[in-house]
Amino acid sequence: MSSEQLMEALAKCPLFAGLSPAGIAFALGGVDYKLVRFARHDVYALAGMPCEWADIVLTGTLVCRMSSVSGKQIEVSRLRPGNLVAPAFVFAKDNAMPVSVETDSEVTVLRLRPADLQRLIDVDETLRMNFIRILSNIDVFLTRKMRVLSLFTIREKVACLLLETAGEQGGDTIHLRHSRQAIADSFGIQKFSLLRVLADLEKEGVILVKGKEIRILDRKRLSL
Repeated sequence: MSSEQLMEALAKCPLFAGLSPAGIAFALGGVDYKLVRFARHDVYALAGMPCEWADIVLTGTLVCRMSSVSGKQIEVSRLRPGNLVAPAFVFAKDNAMPVSVETDSEVTVLRLRPADLQRLIDVDETLRMNFIRILSNIDVFLTRKMRVLSLFTIREKVACLLLETAGEQGGDTIHLRHSRQAIADSFGIQKFSLLRVLADLEKEGVILVKGKEIRILDRKRLSL
């Protein structure tokens, strides 16, 4: 990866928001870093391992999964270019990774030691505020996720998923990235319960289901 490509990749990272490529290069000039590459389906980390590095995804996708007591794995999130890996655990007293992480494709990360990340955010006020914002957004995301999982009905969970996905994909016709079983597992519900809700919504004329493609026909009724 050339220096120009590296700066372009880092420009996508929220940690460097507001900095020019020259500003990013200047900030990194005061710390040690290296590029680490992983092959497809490599294990990046196992749950329980300490978070020893401050890594930034440059290319590819990392998949984070959590295991249940029964051994079933649930996909929690995907880390794409620009994402920091477990930023909330880098400086934590208990920095054991809560999830297992593996690559979904060939992945390249920029690797910093926690001490070097600390040096960056100590020296540059913009980076410091960006890092605080990243941690704050994680807190907001987790709070919202807990609310959905603990307080929403199954119908409300499905509606929330469809509306969020529609927002991400920019239209009323959405393409589900995961199987029905994986979606049900992520909500902690049975697959047949998910299928029943989808069938009910389709019968009511709220959505139209064609395999992994779902078209939202009535946003107002879906959000009720």
